[in-house]
Amino acid sequence: MKSAISTAFNSSKLLHRYPFSFSRLSFCHRASAVVHLPEFLQQSDKIHRGSRLNLRRIHTSFTPVMAASSFKPEQARAPPALPLPTPPVTKAPNSSIFFCTPTGVLFIFLSLDFRSYFVQFNIGLCQLAVTADKQQNIQHARKAIEEAAAKGAKLVVLPEIWNSPYSNASFPVYAEDIDAGGQASPSTAMLSDVARRLNITIVGGSIPERSGDRLYNACCVFDAQGKLLAKHRKIHLFDIDIPGKITFIESETLTAGDTPTIVDTEVGRIGIGICYDIRFQELAMIYAARGAHLICYPGAFNMTTGPLHWELLQRGRAADNQLYVATCSPARDEGAGYVAWGHSTLVGPFGEVLATTEHEEAIIIAEIDYSLIEQRRTFLPLTKQRRGDLYQLVDVERLNSKS
Repeated sequence: MKSAISTAFNSSKLLHRYPFSFSRLSFCHRASAVVHLPEFLQQSDKIHRGSRLNLRRIHTSFTPVMAASSFKPEQARAPPALPLPTPPVTKAPNSSIFFCTPTGVLFIFLSLDFRSYFVQFNIGLCQLAVTADKQQNIQHARKAIEEAAAKGAKLVVLPEIWNSPYSNASFPVYAEDIDAGGQASPSTAMLSDVARRLNITIVGGSIPERSGDRLYNACCVFDAQGKLLAKHRKIHLFDIDIPGKITFIESETLTAGDTPTIVDTEVGRIGIGICYDIRFQELAMIYAARGAHLICYPGAFNMTTGPLHWELLQRGRAADNQLYVATCSPARDEGAGYVAWGHSTLVGPFGEVLATTEHEEAIIIAEIDYSLIEQRRTFLPLTKQRRGDLYQLVDVERLNSKS
């Protein structure tokens, strides 16, 4: 019986689509299967039970093998980690599932709203060529966003510094007053307009921002009504010196941001980092503890660190925190003063590369399925196995807000 049902699930790839499927199977000593399905399925008159196949109430709790409570896992995060929020719902189409058993076939017809079980949407990563012509860059980005939306993307991500060449000399020249908006910030005005017109969420890469006498590397997030939901200022500035390879000191012109940015959107709770921010796992851990489904990192790794670390860091952040990670780079321009690595990528909560590209201009369209986060965390219950008796991550901002 176990072998027959395992084959049925694997052949239908239900492990990836139905988080309550194989992980919820248990087997009785009489070789009759017990399939734990959501209660709403049990109540449906569309379910026909086989002679030896019984449907019982779903049990979603997971009991780790180790006595995790003695290790105080909840104290490994201060304040305690927030539960993963229920994201907006995307309804699944009518579906049919067949369970093959030695005594016959169980047929289940699904035509229900699956709520937290099915939350799927397409993300678009726009890897753009950047020129010295700011207006051209803005119009080019607009067209790329429109193309991504036309291909089904509900969330579109742009690269780091997409409206300007990446150089300390360019940042002051191309900087915009985002808070003033309008003509003072034509790049964000375009993002707001296209988000509203296309009814999509946009993580607007990053642009140089002028605020008073300071410059920042800033990422703006817009909702489907064109409202500015959040602005992330790059927290960790790119100050490196690798002799004979690359030297870049962002702090010569830019000021570091001082606030982690996590935002609730129509496509879930998203944490934001910019390029060098991805190297600091503590920031990603804070986002995970605040309930992020996805972390977006617009970034422009270079030809020295890109081949070594770009994919490695993305997969590490995703696997360690069991969530999605999306990155978006500018396309490579061999003639530019700063040459970007490219390779924009979407990584899943198991650290698996779901979609990527090379270094040329490209628009990646890929599916995000938040039900996989719960599934992966059930398979590997890391949050229940942390050693709060030995270590602790402190979210200073949340801790101070409680005092």
